[in-house]
Amino acid sequence: MTLFEQMGGTPVLNKTVTLFYQNVVTDPKISHLFPEDITPVMEKQAQFLTQFLGGPPLYTSVHGHPRMRARHLPFEITRERADAWLSCMRRALEQTVPDASLRDSILERLSSSAYFFVNTEG
Repeated sequence: MTLFEQMGGTPVLNKTVTLFYQNVVTDPKISHLFPEDITPVMEKQAQFLTQFLGGPPLYTSVHGHPRMRARHLPFEITRERADAWLSCMRRALEQTVPDASLRDSILERLSSSAYFFVNTEG
């Protein structure tokens, strides 16, 4: 069973993305990196996370190859900002995924990507 299935599929993932972005827009370390209209970003994030966690390839079917590092290069991403992003996601998962070991598995998978996007010292 995939992480996507274990967490509860689309309904839980979508709720997680909603809560995650509620955290992001109030986080002083990363909120300025996101557009005022966060809705399109949320939609892409839900598509990407569905695919990334083992669900259907929604992101690729709509947008092509994710090329996530390239898509994040225009933004100054420091280790501190990656930590803030992961903290926002951790808090969202705590509200949507009751199983602590499953949350840890999801965060571990996301951590490798978050730190891969770091492109600026600071």
